[in-house]
Amino acid sequence: MEGKRTAAKPAVTGFWAALLVGLGLGCWPLLEPQFLTRWLSPPLVMRGGDPYVRALMRTIAVSEAYGPGAYSRIYGGGHLANFSQHPDQCVPIRPGWCSTAAGRYQLLSTTWQEKAQRYHPQGYSFNFAPEFQDQVVYRWLSDPTAWDLNVATTLRRGELEPVLRELSTTWTSLGYGAESNRLTPLLPWVYQQVLREELAQK
Repeated sequence: MEGKRTAAKPAVTGFWAALLVGLGLGCWPLLEPQFLTRWLSPPLVMRGGDPYVRALMRTIAVSEAYGPGAYSRIYGGGHLANFSQHPDQCVPIRPGWCSTAAGRYQLLSTTWQEKAQRYHPQGYSFNFAPEFQDQVVYRWLSDPTAWDLNVATTLRRGELEPVLRELSTTWTSLGYGAESNRLTPLLPWVYQQVLREELAQK
């Protein structure tokens, strides 16, 4: 969800990151980071692509709609039943405000319409199937003209923080926006874990 920037949250690493997540989500086998990250952010449905961008996408998903069923998640906890298009369901946030965020990356309906027109692999299709959610976000993140920095190049230099800061105006739970949550401080740790997985699959 779009929003304004706020102060950065500190990173938490290693076992303590897993422990904190476990305390918030229930009893999990915390000593196995791979299990934890695969539950929080399963592999993409989309095949192929830059492992650094793929790892970033899985990290974004942790802060926005973690766990199984993320592709069908509607803001507020509901699930869509039909992937033929973005549900465009405005869920109340507070009096006078609502959100249409949906899917693994919690894209607003207006954002999906705009980005699908440009990046959807089926041209001007608005099909919201999991594969297409991945494809649209991957192409958007990979487009060097879409952001104030080259996302893939910056990640390959090992610089995650400026990427999260740049993207935080779109995904405000990344640590510099108005909607940080209990998983926000763990995102650098999550990114390193899923990056190892993605590089191993390359």
